[in-house]
Amino acid sequence: MPVSPSQQTVVLVPIRSFDDAKSRLADVLSAGERRDLAHQMAKTVVAAAHDLPVKVVSDDAGVGDWAIALGVDVLAPGVRGLNQSITAAFAEVRRELTFPDARVIIAHADLPLAHDLRVVIGKGVAIAPDRHREGSNVMSIPASADFEFAYGPGSFELHKQEAARRGLTVTVIDDPRLGLDIDHPDDLIEFAMRQPAAD
Repeated sequence: MPVSPSQQTVVLVPIRSFDDAKSRLADVLSAGERRDLAHQMAKTVVAAAHDLPVKVVSDDAGVGDWAIALGVDVLAPGVRGLNQSITAAFAEVRRELTFPDARVIIAHADLPLAHDLRVVIGKGVAIAPDRHREGSNVMSIPASADFEFAYGPGSFELHKQEAARRGLTVTVIDDPRLGLDIDHPDDLIEFAMRQPAAD
């Protein structure tokens, strides 16, 4: 979905660290395997932005070096916690966006099948939830909106409630490719099942 000339959209991809990524997979993947998986998934998510500008949100030096090598801007908010980091990054980005229709997309970095983040668009808040409809894997909101982020358990419902509180419509994007995030061993099994069979 091409971005109209009257609209600016920036993608934020928060990444805490690659070194201790996906600790809940420690029983099935080594530290090196988890790091490689995190690298690959993050690269996939960045590529899924296509022509949209991407800013990786991280205070980790290794993540910053990785993003710069990939040709992606880095925002280092200097605060702890996902919601605090996104809030700070959102505030910084919105100052750069001048069109009234400007939007910000927040995409988790652990979506191995991400293909096109631009499909998460709506008039108010648009959310592509995870396959269990618990988390907010990709969310798009107006840059002008006052919005309190609530990432963590139950964020899909919490973000819908926040949108309603702010008088914003909600569009739910049920996209199986954006709905698969990798947090637990069963997610790895699901990912493997979706891979095309080798010749």
